[in-house]
Amino acid sequence: MLPAEHRLRTSDEFRSVVRQGVRAGRHALVIHARATPTQASRAGFVVSKAVGNAVTRNRVKRQLRHLVAGELAHTPIGVAVVVRALPPAAAGHLAEDLGQAWASALGKLGVTR
Repeated sequence: MLPAEHRLRTSDEFRSVVRQGVRAGRHALVIHARATPTQASRAGFVVSKAVGNAVTRNRVKRQLRHLVAGELAHTPIGVAVVVRALPPAAAGHLAEDLGQAWASALGKLGVTR
């Protein structure tokens, strides 16, 4: 689980990242990222009913939280990230898509790892 200081919580935070940030998409997910003035990077997740039933959605969220925690630890600056799961996310195999989309979003922000 992500610590509280690394989670996006309010709809305003989600909205600002999605509207003002950059976007990088892959087959199973879309990442919206925005550089923040704070040092702590934060993440939020959007998994709609289109992904599957409650059990499937929760499994996808757990997988994404685990993968994003590793990526946040290696991100050199403070970023706010919203990860939106698409219906193919229910099939699993999120690690490769997340890694590629994460690198692409950071590249668009002008950040190198």
